Amino acid sequence: MLFSNSLEKINSIYREYPRQFWVIIGANFIDHVGGALIFPFFALYITQKFSVGMTEVGLLFALFSFTDMLGNMVGGALTDFLGRKTMIILGLIISALTSLGMGLVQQLEWFYVMGAVSGLFATAAGPAHEAMLIDILPESKRSEGFGVMRVAMNLSVAIGPAVGGFIASYSYLVLFIADTITSLITALIVYLVVEESMPEERGAHASRKGFKETFAGYGAVLKDRKFMLFVIVSTIATLVYSQMYSTLSVFLRDIHGVPESGYGWLMTLNAAMVVLFQFMITHRISDKPPMLILALGSLFYVFGFGMYGFVDLYILFMLAMAIITVGEMVIIPVARAYVGQAAPEDMRGRYSGMMGFSWMIPWMIGPLLAGLIMDYGNPNWVWYGSAILALIAAAGFLWLRKDHEEIPATSQPEPGLETG
Repeated sequence: MLFSNSLEKINSIYREYPRQFWVIIGANFIDHVGGALIFPFFALYITQKFSVGMTEVGLLFALFSFTDMLGNMVGGALTDFLGRKTMIILGLIISALTSLGMGLVQQLEWFYVMGAVSGLFATAAGPAHEAMLIDILPESKRSEGFGVMRVAMNLSVAIGPAVGGFIASYSYLVLFIADTITSLITALIVYLVVEESMPEERGAHASRKGFKETFAGYGAVLKDRKFMLFVIVSTIATLVYSQMYSTLSVFLRDIHGVPESGYGWLMTLNAAMVVLFQFMITHRISDKPPMLILALGSLFYVFGFGMYGFVDLYILFMLAMAIITVGEMVIIPVARAYVGQAAPEDMRGRYSGMMGFSWMIPWMIGPLLAGLIMDYGNPNWVWYGSAILALIAAAGFLWLRKDHEEIPATSQPEPGLETG
């Protein structure tokens, strides 16, 4: 009976969304399985392979993030100019080639080059993914839709780190090859099955304007004061969140003697919680004021990340990760859905591209600052500082409430949603 009710609930959720939505979810799941095998162990791989410290890792992440920002801006404009599907396929192919290159190079300088190329071109597909989901989902379903996307992504992460930690102890090259294969498979699925979602009249309008004028449209985004303030506060919150992937693994290994597999299980806990609880949480908060919800999520970051500076038992490391995970389940889907609410229909790629800065900037400066603290100061201050920044982000979201209407991002239902 319980199994039958579960199947009925799953089927009910499936019918709430169009068929193309589920195709995109499936394709992203395959791609993220490959990425989840290696990304959590990136800092470990660099320090081990090239015998460098966390400062060099921070510099490397800064380079990657700088090129990511450039690629994200170009990708946002190209998404509104060429279309979503073209950009996604291009990004997947280049991601596959650069991932293989990073696994094969033997000099740190060439690793820098591979990362820079990946940032400039592969990251350009990011705004296309965001814009396509916004295109195909009505405003009333976007927050929950992004929540479903996170469930699929984290289901892949629930598998990836545990398997990746096991494989990494034998061969990192196998991880890079697996990431390459999954990206190419995803590109083929998108090419064969996914339909272009950009409204035809908008695409024709962009073609008439030309790419230069489309790119110049970023000026209008910069003039959107409410949205830009939201991007700034989101950047602070993401600066904290990025430490989970860039610094935590090395901190636990070097300060507390936690092996790669131990960190992998923390990431698996994170992903498993998202898989089990993300949709339920997003469904319950989707009718709440977004800035208030984002402030609440930031408070979870305060306690979760702050704990790593005070505790030294593995069970408490797991508790801290559980608290952080609740915060990210609250923050990430609501923030992404808000972009769709704020962006005009013909500028969704560029708004998504600008929102990408709230992820790229933290990855550019966060690992570097944390690396300097790890190498030359008290490593616990990485987590004390993270708690302070998360508290500032919470205050920032609360302050932004006066500039935003107190209505949920999903409060304006749109008729005509076709289901698969």
